[in-house]
Amino acid sequence: MSISAFMEKHFRHFNARETLAAAQAYKRFVEDGGKMLVSLAGAMSTAELGISLAEMIRRGKVHAISCTAANLEEDLFNLFAHDDYEVIPDWRALSADDEVELLRKGMNRVTDTCIPETVMKHMQARLVKYWSDAAEKGEAYYPYEYFWRILDEEDLKQEYQVPIEHSWVAAAKERNIPIVSPGSEDSTLGNMFTARVMDGTVKSHSALKSGTQQLQMLAEWYQRQCSDHPIGFFQIGGGIAGDFAICAVPMLIQDLELDVPLWAYFAQISDAVTSYGGYSGAVPNEKITWTKLDRDTPKFMIQSDATIVAPLIFAYVLGE
Repeated sequence: MSISAFMEKHFRHFNARETLAAAQAYKRFVEDGGKMLVSLAGAMSTAELGISLAEMIRRGKVHAISCTAANLEEDLFNLFAHDDYEVIPDWRALSADDEVELLRKGMNRVTDTCIPETVMKHMQARLVKYWSDAAEKGEAYYPYEYFWRILDEEDLKQEYQVPIEHSWVAAAKERNIPIVSPGSEDSTLGNMFTARVMDGTVKSHSALKSGTQQLQMLAEWYQRQCSDHPIGFFQIGGGIAGDFAICAVPMLIQDLELDVPLWAYFAQISDAVTSYGGYSGAVPNEKITWTKLDRDTPKFMIQSDATIVAPLIFAYVLGE
């Protein structure tokens, strides 16, 4: 039985039914010519969501990405150091002393997965030459453009520890789709970039394009696309990756006073529940008053683990 057939047979109620409905609507949306932005919060790259997300990108089911800078860098960390990661099945039982031992070993824990500090230092060594050169020349680039340069380095290709097909950043480069990563300073390499400016290795912060420049880039992409295609929003988690990108539309409408359509599809996978003032658990209808979604926009809220649900939805959209 295929994944799609399994879901259609068994996913009948509660979050399972919502998952299937979101997948079916996503599939129809892109088959009818819609474009889809996917936002990534949490630690989806370390969870190796790239295995399914990269295929979605390559097959034209994802047309833009908004992600935390951690997800951007951790996709490449996994590409270059997967075999050096340490998985801890009983991570809930770790004591403070266990955590100190992981620190001593140079391991940075993300739930059940520890990322070696060595790959972070390696990436910094590769990137600092690009940062420094751009700053010296008075040039500025988006965070993802620096990562795409890393992927162009021929001598690194022999160091890949997972198939390049599992890297969603590489797939985005292959398809030349835009990536925005707001709050890039909230990441390991963002910290390293700041430190290199502070110690004078990189001449100025201007080498890295700002969040407002990224918002402009995304808004201009939306303007170009929305005249010929409805544009949907598939959100994994909450936080800045989602709220930053979805705000491009109300900015165009309210602040630039332009006549552009609202997001034409919305689905979110989150483990957050509706609370008082929390964005991640806000129900989709709350977005109506913010000029993000319309009353009749297809809306889906799946309260579950994205590492389980997202690959299933992607498989359904791909017809697997």
